[in-house]
Amino acid sequence: MMKHPLLTMMLAVALCGALPAGIAAPPVKQKVNLPPSAELSYTIKAKQKGIAVEGDALMRWSVTPSTFSASNEARAMLIGKILDARSEGGIDAFGLAPTAFVEKRLRRQPTTTSFDRAARTISFSDSDRRYPIQGGEQDRNSVIWQLVSVARATPARFKPGYAWKVFVAGQRDADEWSFQVVKQETIRTPLGNINSLHLQRVPTPDSKDQHLDVWLAPSMEWYPVRVRYSEDDGDFIEQNLQQVTKKGS
Repeated sequence: MMKHPLLTMMLAVALCGALPAGIAAPPVKQKVNLPPSAELSYTIKAKQKGIAVEGDALMRWSVTPSTFSASNEARAMLIGKILDARSEGGIDAFGLAPTAFVEKRLRRQPTTTSFDRAARTISFSDSDRRYPIQGGEQDRNSVIWQLVSVARATPARFKPGYAWKVFVAGQRDADEWSFQVVKQETIRTPLGNINSLHLQRVPTPDSKDQHLDVWLAPSMEWYPVRVRYSEDDGDFIEQNLQQVTKKGS
């Protein structure tokens, strides 16, 4: 009897030619170039529980040679905070290596996703599921900054049609995400018209998981100039950049 789960899984893959659902493919190290620490202010328009609202959001990104932290807070007029997502962790050969992800959505309790680097396990406060850490896994907040870092390091790859895949942990489980480069777009912002690259994450047709669109600005350190989170029920949050303040690391 095999006593090593990872060896058992690898043997099953070799025999069957496919990975079990929810298990990441073997990790591939990618070049990364982390952007400078910054605070990014956004205006937002959103629909929450079917109600159209407006407000503002603030992304905070902080990086040192060995650690990172990233947060995204969005507030809507008359409602208050509709999104509060925070990630922190280290930096390794794969790029960002999260240790904790905390997310609080409107009218829901906060959840914590933990990346136990010593035990090499991802676990959740809101479910009993566990996933192995092989390298390169992200959470729903850190994945944007990992995407930025990979794009900065390998900009020639990020052309329309290119797909970038990554294993991402959410509030209750984890799965492989695929971002597709859609096209280059000019975004009108309070900072002027900004040339951007539109990338889109679309779940599988049978999934009700979150859609994510990100517009990155190569001329502005590849920071996200627009971010849109869309839910299966029609609710969404769209953030549009209005100010960037770089910070010392």
